[in-house]
Amino acid sequence: MADTVSEFTTENFDTEVLKADTPVLVDFWAEWCGPCKAIAPVVEEIANDYNGKVKVGKVNVDENQEVSMQFGVRSIPTLLIFKDGAVANQVIGAVPKTNITQLLDQSL
Repeated sequence: MADTVSEFTTENFDTEVLKADTPVLVDFWAEWCGPCKAIAPVVEEIANDYNGKVKVGKVNVDENQEVSMQFGVRSIPTLLIFKDGAVANQVIGAVPKTNITQLLDQSL
C-alpha cells in the first residue's frame, strides 16, 4: 500500500473518515477478491493525484465487518466517497479511473 493510502478500521473510521475535514475515498476490499486487487493500483494513483485534497484509504471487509455492514457494503470492491461525514457517492466494481475521479471532482 502506498504511503498516501491509509488503512481504516472499525476503531479509527469515525475519526479518520466521518470527522475528516476533506472528502474521503474509502475502498472496501478483501485479500481474496480479484477485482479488488485489479483496482488497487488505480486507488493508489488517485491517492497520489489527489494528495492534500482527498484522503484515501482502504477497509478490509473481513477484518472490519461492522463498518461494512454500517454502510451496506454487499459486494466488493465498493468505493464510497464521504463528504462532511456522509456518503456523497459510491462506485461498485472495478471501474476505470475516470469514473472515480469524476465523482471525486464533484465532491471537491
